[in-house]
Amino acid sequence: MWDKKIYHTAYFKKILPIGIAVLVGIVLAVIILRMEKTTVSDSHDDAAAEHKEGNRVKGPHGGRLLSEDGFQVEITIYERGVPPQFRVYTFDRGKLLNPDEVKLTIELHRLGGRVDVINFQREGDYLRGDKVVEEPHSFDVKASSEWKGKTYRWEYSQVEGRVELTPEAVHSAGIVIETAGPVLMKTTLELPGEVKLNADKVVHIVPRLSGVVTAVYKNQGDTVNHGEVIAVLDSRELAELKSTYIASTNRVELARATFDRKERLWKEKISSEKDYLASKQALTEEEINLQAARQKLLALGISQTDLDAVSDKTDRSLTRYEVRALYDGVIIEKHITVGESIKEDANIFVLADLSTVWVDVTVYAKDLNVVKTGQTVTVKSEALGLKADGTLTYLGPLVGEQTRTAQGRVVVPNTEGQWRPGLFVTVEIVQEEVSVPVAVSVDAIQTYRDWSVVFVQYGNLFEVRPLELGRNDGRWVEVLHGLSPGERYVAHNSFILKADLGKAGATHDH
Repeated sequence: MWDKKIYHTAYFKKILPIGIAVLVGIVLAVIILRMEKTTVSDSHDDAAAEHKEGNRVKGPHGGRLLSEDGFQVEITIYERGVPPQFRVYTFDRGKLLNPDEVKLTIELHRLGGRVDVINFQREGDYLRGDKVVEEPHSFDVKASSEWKGKTYRWEYSQVEGRVELTPEAVHSAGIVIETAGPVLMKTTLELPGEVKLNADKVVHIVPRLSGVVTAVYKNQGDTVNHGEVIAVLDSRELAELKSTYIASTNRVELARATFDRKERLWKEKISSEKDYLASKQALTEEEINLQAARQKLLALGISQTDLDAVSDKTDRSLTRYEVRALYDGVIIEKHITVGESIKEDANIFVLADLSTVWVDVTVYAKDLNVVKTGQTVTVKSEALGLKADGTLTYLGPLVGEQTRTAQGRVVVPNTEGQWRPGLFVTVEIVQEEVSVPVAVSVDAIQTYRDWSVVFVQYGNLFEVRPLELGRNDGRWVEVLHGLSPGERYVAHNSFILKADLGKAGATHDH
């Protein structure tokens, strides 16, 4: 009995590992079967997702698949290495048909009422459209096909690069809409320049006689008017000139009284003609001396009114010399202080009339055949946001040895004093004026995908329009292709519409 029990125990120990192995195998088999089932199911789900996105069903070539009663048309837009074109594949219940058996027409209805009618011809195993599918690929599609005597029709919409805004939203966003049309474009040459003082309106004020400064009424930067007193000197030299003038005045009066008496006596036959003529000559000589004394004082800037008021009293009025401004302008330099003794040729003030300024223009040798005196130019300061028109009044006859440039000059009005000497500016000279049939504002141009575009308005809808661009004058851009005269486009703040396209996540649906 004991031996039997031992036998059964030994047998159980032998078959236990085998049973465990079999059980593990069964479990693994079940897991593998489930995984395969799951994989097959996932594969079918992926295929369904790949071939249908919303209402769009994709064909084997990735195009839109249209079906009716087993007849299928797959529409693709092909643009690899060629302009965008329709390539259409046809099927009978999934089997590729001979393209010669099918007749196909597609109409593309775009915003604005434009309709592109595209016909097809065989090329290989597909039908190729006879027209380029112009960007943007945004339109309502009407497809009509004939096969085995039956006509099939489909319609669908394809939209890209389109934004909708109400008039209120357009206004609040500051979007400006203009009409495309002809523009007079100007080709300009930009040259560097610097604002300088108008040398014809700069005055160096000198006292014209020596003296001691007793008063200074103006400082650097002050505005002065013509004839205004700007400083006062105490001048002994002036006192001598005034004394001479006073003495000469008195001598003239005495000589005139003598002449009058001699003339009367001569006429009464009391005195001789010789005495009469001698008194006349003496009067003439004294009048000449008086005129010389007067001219000396007038040359110093003393007015006739001041001369008439000159007194023979020996007071300080004889030494007072008033320095006056010769023009309206601004004091740009001051070299005088109270108590200073100055000479007659001292440069005590520099006065500039800043109502006009010069702009010195650097003209490169290569541009000398373009730049001519008399040309209308535009002077700009990007730093201050200033702009002014002027005329090129001078172009130097020489070219600098080191700089290889010539010097030009433009006179610019400066009534408000904004053009400050020393300011660097840009001078634009018009090279050519040409009228182009269609141009748009520079601010209107945006980049969308690989295109330069504008947003064209259709009611509340705005759609990108790819353009082929030509010349650019900094304000206008010539449109060679893509926009017609009379079309309304967003001229300013078009970046707002581009931002809305980015938010919408617009796609290029082929």
